Amino acid sequence: MCEDKACHCGCEKLDVPKIFGSNVFNDRTMKERLPKETYKALKKTIQQGLPLSPDVANVVANAMKDWAIEKGATHYTHWFQPLTGRTAEKHDSFISPTDDGSVIMEFSGKQLAQGEPDASSFPSGGLRSTFEARGYTAWDCTSPAFLKEDASGNVTLAIPTAFCSYTSEALDKKTPLLRSMEAVSKQAIRVLKALGNKTARRVTSTVGPEQEYFLIDKTCYEKRLDLIVSGRTLFGAPSPKGQELEDQYFGAIKDRISSFMKDLDIELWKMGISSKTKHNEVAPAQYEMAPIFSTTNIAADHNQLVMETMQKVALRHDLVCLLHEKPFAGVNGSGKHNNWSLSTDDGQNLLEPGKTPSENEQFLIFVSALLMAVDRHADKLRASCGNPGNDLRLGANEAPPAIISVFMGEEFTNILEGIATGKKVQSRGQSFLHIGVDALPPLPKDNTDRNRTSPFAFTGNKFEFRMVGSSASISGPNIVINTIVAEALDEIATRLEKAGKNGLNKEATAIVRDAVKKHGRIIFNGNNYSDEWVAEAKKRGLPNIKTGIEALGYMATPLAEKLFDKYQVLSPKELHSRYEIYLEAYVKHVNIEAQASVQMVRRLFVPAGMKFAAELAAGIGALKSATAPATVQKELLATVSGLLAAAAEKLAVLETAIEKAHHVAEVAKRAEAFRDKVVVAMNALRKDIDALEGVTPTEIWPVPTYAEMLFKL
Repeated sequence: MCEDKACHCGCEKLDVPKIFGSNVFNDRTMKERLPKETYKALKKTIQQGLPLSPDVANVVANAMKDWAIEKGATHYTHWFQPLTGRTAEKHDSFISPTDDGSVIMEFSGKQLAQGEPDASSFPSGGLRSTFEARGYTAWDCTSPAFLKEDASGNVTLAIPTAFCSYTSEALDKKTPLLRSMEAVSKQAIRVLKALGNKTARRVTSTVGPEQEYFLIDKTCYEKRLDLIVSGRTLFGAPSPKGQELEDQYFGAIKDRISSFMKDLDIELWKMGISSKTKHNEVAPAQYEMAPIFSTTNIAADHNQLVMETMQKVALRHDLVCLLHEKPFAGVNGSGKHNNWSLSTDDGQNLLEPGKTPSENEQFLIFVSALLMAVDRHADKLRASCGNPGNDLRLGANEAPPAIISVFMGEEFTNILEGIATGKKVQSRGQSFLHIGVDALPPLPKDNTDRNRTSPFAFTGNKFEFRMVGSSASISGPNIVINTIVAEALDEIATRLEKAGKNGLNKEATAIVRDAVKKHGRIIFNGNNYSDEWVAEAKKRGLPNIKTGIEALGYMATPLAEKLFDKYQVLSPKELHSRYEIYLEAYVKHVNIEAQASVQMVRRLFVPAGMKFAAELAAGIGALKSATAPATVQKELLATVSGLLAAAAEKLAVLETAIEKAHHVAEVAKRAEAFRDKVVVAMNALRKDIDALEGVTPTEIWPVPTYAEMLFKL
């Protein structure tokens, strides 16, 4: 209990510094438990990518095992991220039998470094036949091992691993992410060396992924088949109140939600996840958690754990966490803002403008690389965010539109345009906001405002990619960002190296000038939601890729294959496999939604409508016998009967559309059939059912309403 006598809360006092990372085999723990030489060898592997000898692996494994057992662990798992979008794990105990019939607890370097899960049941996109089951997991020592605890008290040592096939192809999201980090580091170091930096040996892409989510009462969730099987409501008339009063955003957090958030923070902190910020989001029942940034690889691992932990902790509070991009129509959906930057091992943020960004040659070079990369490969960035849920979210007023542009802010845009036109530009230096209240101090003003409508916005010392969906792994978008930036830096490095020391400044200026002239069309600082921007973007030649299916096609082109193969991130075979997998996933997701729609209409909504119609008919008969007027009842019965008849017709159309779509042989065409026919038929059916909900008594309607789900907390 709380030891503070002045505290009357009855709570257990938290020692956050002690809790943080307590379930992680982190650098502090390694220093304490590993021999000095072993620790040094492991750090060289982590920092420089040097091979780890079997002897060192054995010592590390034994220390890791002892630490985990002391914490209550009995099993270990190679924790990996197959192409399902979720994580996977197979648990093995530490026990090893002895000759006398007892057991000892063992864990070898070989068991730490390599595992062999069955690979046949994971999606491979044609990389392997289903009868070829061998796959390997390989320890990723750059992401610390950690302990997973569940509500029953089970503790498991989780070892982050890569997952590949017997023939060495990547079957996961981690492997190409690590490759892309190597690619961008290699090219960034070339640029830095050409600019005269002699201390940096490695550049790491970093990410801070904000996570949006919904919470609803568990009892509501359990009565909704659509939420259970698809993660979103396929039906639902609008609540009388939505988000129009703008009172939810940053509002006071309710006690029940605060209790959930407190437990979530504790669980995340124990795993070394720096949960920093929590608040109400715009939509009712919507919230956000934001961590402190870390290396992209660790950030991707942590974000998977964040999503998993949110769902587990919510259940302990009789809540359900919804991570779908658009669980409720008519209110904001959820995304995750991918805050991306580049940092050197000698402590520099390469996207830090400094006090005088117009004179910061290094900053301007790296910003130029981003402009080049995003303009050339906007289609691939859009493809990295293509999934069925995001199709419902992108372009609405809570998310960026499907047109990708870069927000730079007024000052930086003026600097870049001045360099492009040869004009001398000076930074304004530090300025302040004067609020007009004597008691309040002047506030330092940032160099850029924040543009919430921009898909790719510069926000001080990082770029915020706002298009990523809330349920998605951040690995895919960051694989693309790292690779396209590596290509731009490769080109820049070659130009700087050819210029030599004497022509360096002139060539650096020319690089920035050329980037703005050739790729400045990607800069847009205005309202990305406006119709005028759609017209302007078309005039500029920027792609407007409205659906995920269309976007995924840009990852299956010869140009895409050449790009990812050149920087050894994904081979053409690996890239095409992902195209196939994501198309199949789209088909499966939409089919699940369509089948759920059919079941709910047949087994819930039509019977409810028929019951109400029967009650109305009986009432009309009774009134007729009593010679009383039944005008209202007759009109309502006609409305209900008409909606039931219309729903029956549209249900038949949907069932036919599903059957026809399944008979399309080629996967891309099949996905298009589900998008263009099945989804359209589902939406048409929903209109009648939602209208039926609007006239049916609450006690007859078979599922919780939007008002109950969004406000019953």
